Amino acid sequence: MATNIKYADVEVGTELPAQSFPVTRATLVQYAGASGDFNPIHWNEKFAVEVGLPDVIAHGMFTMAAAIRVVTDWAGDPAAVVEYGVRFTKPVVVPNDDKGAEIEVSAKVAAKLDDNRVRVDLTAMSEGQKVLGMSRAVVQLV
Repeated sequence: MATNIKYADVEVGTELPAQSFPVTRATLVQYAGASGDFNPIHWNEKFAVEVGLPDVIAHGMFTMAAAIRVVTDWAGDPAAVVEYGVRFTKPVVVPNDDKGAEIEVSAKVAAKLDDNRVRVDLTAMSEGQKVLGMSRAVVQLV
């Protein structure tokens, strides 16, 4: 699989389609099983509050993975992402209800680089707060 997005067709400022990703306690349990990260701050409300958190929080790597989906969906190929980094700024708090939380992600092309690569800057929000800072990906285009 390879991206079909042409470097020549992309301009600085191009906005990628925004997406929202639901996160429930069940999502966190599934992610814990897949990742092996069973830290109780991700599933035990009592423990999370005792260590100073407002409630159970989503795994940082889960949040990071959800955000990059905006880029991989746009590119059409996860392997097109050649670099990706973030700073974790706020946790995604996941209440114990039927709704859970939402991670809202938008992105835009911030720079055209050499070798048919572009830098995409992402914004990830939950409950009106930025949950990832300096979220940037480098994408290889054709």
